Amino acid sequence: MKTLIDLEKKINSELTTKINNTSIKHNQIYVEIDKEDLIDVTLFLKTNKDTKFRQLIDITVVDYPEKVQRFKVVYLFLSHEFNHRVILSYFINENEVISSLVSIFPSANWMEREVFDMYGVNFKDHPDLRRILTDYGFEGHPLRKDFPLTGHSEVRYSEEQKKSCSRASQT
Repeated sequence: MKTLIDLEKKINSELTTKINNTSIKHNQIYVEIDKEDLIDVTLFLKTNKDTKFRQLIDITVVDYPEKVQRFKVVYLFLSHEFNHRVILSYFINENEVISSLVSIFPSANWMEREVFDMYGVNFKDHPDLRRILTDYGFEGHPLRKDFPLTGHSEVRYSEEQKKSCSRASQT
């Protein structure tokens, strides 16, 4: 595809029933879908000869705690061949389970684990969904808007024990 306008038309014409909205901003195409259509839309973007979005750049979430559908899941794709970017997004409720893209983009493995760890979003059919940035016993999800900014216990590194521990266990 030569221009973003042509690409937007192609996406809208091919995926008519799966696209809720598209727009071009900041030299990128923004595509809004329903979560059920993620796999179909992603496969089209990756495999179609006119799109060739063969790199998943990132997966992230935006937290809107005041909304019923609290999380906006955002995927960034890049077409090296055409030098175009697509930002794909959809909204989900707090405890919804969404499809994993690991079978389509193996690099999604770590990105989905990060989203799980930081926001608590669960991915169906993920091969190894566990925390990646916080400790195993950690409670909560640090990038949620309702996560407390101050802790309840002081934690320091103990030279004797060679690990981080609460102030009470250092004495």
